[in-house]
Amino acid sequence: MDDSGRYPRMIVPVGHVEPVPRRLRALVGSRYVIDTTRALYVWAWPGYPQYCIPPGDVADGVLADEGRTMPLGIGGGRRQTLEADGLTRRGAGWVWDETAPEQIRGYAGFRWESMDAWFEEDEQVFVHPRNPYTRVDALRSGRPVRVEVDGAVVAAAPSSVMVFETGLPTRYYLDRVHVDWSRMVPTDTVTSCPYKGTTSGYWSVRTDSTVHPDLAWAYDFPTRQLSPVAGLVAFYNEHVDLFLDGELLPRPAAVSRAQWEKERRG
Repeated sequence: MDDSGRYPRMIVPVGHVEPVPRRLRALVGSRYVIDTTRALYVWAWPGYPQYCIPPGDVADGVLADEGRTMPLGIGGGRRQTLEADGLTRRGAGWVWDETAPEQIRGYAGFRWESMDAWFEEDEQVFVHPRNPYTRVDALRSGRPVRVEVDGAVVAAAPSSVMVFETGLPTRYYLDRVHVDWSRMVPTDTVTSCPYKGTTSGYWSVRTDSTVHPDLAWAYDFPTRQLSPVAGLVAFYNEHVDLFLDGELLPRPAAVSRAQWEKERRG
């Protein structure tokens, strides 16, 4: 059973454009190649927006047109090579063409990883632009949570910190003393989130029959907004049996851009 009816969905329509009310800068090597207070957001999919940079706010001479167009879901763009500080990055960006939403035509867009660092005002932003319509709340709850994998109890906690994030299933962060560490296998996996920060630990779960990879994670040093989850452990609802107040919750469907693209194509 799909769990998507239990949490708010993304509501921003594809192709929506809004102003970015923050100064944006992007660093390549030791050089800032973007510095703007006039950027726009555009939603190419419902999950989060992309930055669109006015051409006058991209450093002179760093973009070279590759002479071909590329489809971008909500229109097309002329593909660009980025050259700055002795570095060359082919296909790093594009300039939106006449098939794109009118407000962003002629603006530049970039693959996130084409820049060495992005900043909103003076704070670095990771993974992708933060969605201004996404809310993330971490709330303490006295409702008991139990996690089972292949019928084995991996965690049983009398309380949790629940993280509610727009468009995603609720996550349940548990105190480590309530986890059965004899079944937890540390891995080298690291993931990042623009709202929570970078994980400090990942664990697979060993049951009597197999090892399930990367089912749990922790943020020992989350962003200040998510400080209540510091040091706690959460499990992917999608891959475990999670009981809240003794009731088995339906497993949520995976949420990803690839899944949205599949649904859009029908």
